[in-house]
Amino acid sequence: MRSLISILDFTVEELDGLIATAKDIIAHPENYWDKCAHKKLATLFFEPSTRTRLSFEAAMLELGGSVIGFSEASSSSAAKGESISDTAKMISCYADIMAMRHPREGAPYVASQAASIPVINAGDGGHNHPTQTLADLLTISREKGRLNDLTIGLCGDLKYGRTVHSLIEAMARYTGIRFILISPEELRLPGYVRYNVLERNQIPYAEYRSLDEAIGQLDVLYMTRIQRERFDSHETYERLKNCYILDTQKMALAKDDMCVLHPLPRVNEISVAVDDDPRAAYFRQALNGKYMRMALILKLLEEAKDPVKASADTGDLVYGRTCTNPKCISCVEQELPQIARITDAAENIHRCIYCEQKV
Repeated sequence: MRSLISILDFTVEELDGLIATAKDIIAHPENYWDKCAHKKLATLFFEPSTRTRLSFEAAMLELGGSVIGFSEASSSSAAKGESISDTAKMISCYADIMAMRHPREGAPYVASQAASIPVINAGDGGHNHPTQTLADLLTISREKGRLNDLTIGLCGDLKYGRTVHSLIEAMARYTGIRFILISPEELRLPGYVRYNVLERNQIPYAEYRSLDEAIGQLDVLYMTRIQRERFDSHETYERLKNCYILDTQKMALAKDDMCVLHPLPRVNEISVAVDDDPRAAYFRQALNGKYMRMALILKLLEEAKDPVKASADTGDLVYGRTCTNPKCISCVEQELPQIARITDAAENIHRCIYCEQKV
């Protein structure tokens, strides 16, 4: 059964196809009003969300389908100790497709292995957020007219920012892409993204501590929130929370055609005065998310009509290596097998199949 857990689950050609479908939905919405009639989307949100959850629900409703689900873990059987696998099997009895957000990294992957319907990762901890990346791709395409030959700046929380990780994985597959990574030392891009995606594929990138020094180079600036909920230390969060604030003075240093993206919600990292700048695309980006989720739901439901049984993933796997990432789903659901994938045999690097951290 085809699911979307990582943006890498789709080829570049498939991503371009989703963008084309979304643009057709924008141009001809009346052609899609009944595409999902009598279909049900289950939204399983174990973590708070506004844009992602409501855009999924709006997407399904505008396709003529219906929505069931919950918006917090306390209102589900997870509060009673039900496992992710059992939840996924149960939801498969009631819905045709599900979208899951979970604070534990790897939870949607576990659900996809147990479910008999498509599973969409709507965000798992600080790991991945592929449907936000779909919104980002459509926004960049509409704002810049292309997805190639761009210098993309990523600013703020690059360590825990799952939207950043997914966007890098997606954009690195287009040609002529260069990344500018702007963060404090404590929030640098994780090594597994830097090595697996950028260095391994020889994608040019540079790291900066100052937004002022970098902003003039950028075609796209992707701002992120310093996420209080990802920090174990309140003191560290308080020290870093105001490290980057985009204001009109900084915008004056940027190119006239640069566009500003943000996955939202913002706190104070973008001044409200920037909202009136035509280069501020983050609210248009939120709307684009609905169209891309409509395109994604259509694609996965269409493929589910004639599912191809996936072959067992046995290549380069090692069993018994315990993941020590406290945010990994395998650390709380003890019956999950401890499995690692060999990502670099020469360097003897093994990564957890759930959260991708070294083990």
